[in-house]
Amino acid sequence: MKCEYDLMKPSWCPGCGNFMIRDALKIALEELSIPPSQAVLVSGIGQAAKMPHYIGINGFNGLHGRALPPAIGIKMANKDLTVIVESGDGDTYGEGGNHFIHAIRRNINIAHFVHNNQIYGLTKGQASPTTALGQKTTLQYDGVKLNPINPVALSLTMGAGFVARGFSGDIKHLSSIMKEAILYKGYAHIDILQPCVVWNKVNTYKWYKDRVYKLDESHDFTNFDMAYKKALEFGDKIPIGILYKVEKETYEQKFSFIESGEPLVNAKLDPNNAKHLLKEFY
Repeated sequence: MKCEYDLMKPSWCPGCGNFMIRDALKIALEELSIPPSQAVLVSGIGQAAKMPHYIGINGFNGLHGRALPPAIGIKMANKDLTVIVESGDGDTYGEGGNHFIHAIRRNINIAHFVHNNQIYGLTKGQASPTTALGQKTTLQYDGVKLNPINPVALSLTMGAGFVARGFSGDIKHLSSIMKEAILYKGYAHIDILQPCVVWNKVNTYKWYKDRVYKLDESHDFTNFDMAYKKALEFGDKIPIGILYKVEKETYEQKFSFIESGEPLVNAKLDPNNAKHLLKEFY
């Protein structure tokens, strides 16, 4: 089955890596034959978070840094939906850092795709949590003073069962990782390297292409120590692909009424059932 996921023309800057990530997501959804009515795309605020406007599936825009809470609520209410979160590096690792950590702890069955351009693109080029130490920006004109976050190392440290790194410049490879993340039972995190062609003049397409390489069959993604070593590899060489993938009990599996019952959205509600509770306030 081939579904048409186009919705409207994006307003991203020409050459933005978000276009490639959108193409990769469309390919993944089409190849998995997921009907648009059975998927929902949740985002926060930012350039990456505009994705629900530009792809024809159910969408929800949350607050800045707050994409994960509504995504978790949607999944809990309707376990049969494919829930995907799209957010940026600032949206996820900055404002949303607390939710990011606790989503990993819960291991909810959602896929989280983070557009990491190592800058705040929507608000004119300030340093994000992943901007390199010493890099000059529109706000940090004398260089960034804080050490950057390593998203995949943090994800592994917190116990995520699916951790990957992708690159927007390789759509075919990225879409294959996305498919694996969507099919994974639990919280799946992909940190996607993508250029911001306007505000980040350091991490360009050439910069990434000179450094990224695909993990091959010699990489055992069930080996935590090997995965963590690859997660720390970010410099002259940057590995992309699935760093770590193991099965873990999901949040839903810990509650039998969610795992084996009807989706909560189908529950029959009778206001009369609350009468005994209201009597306590009389």
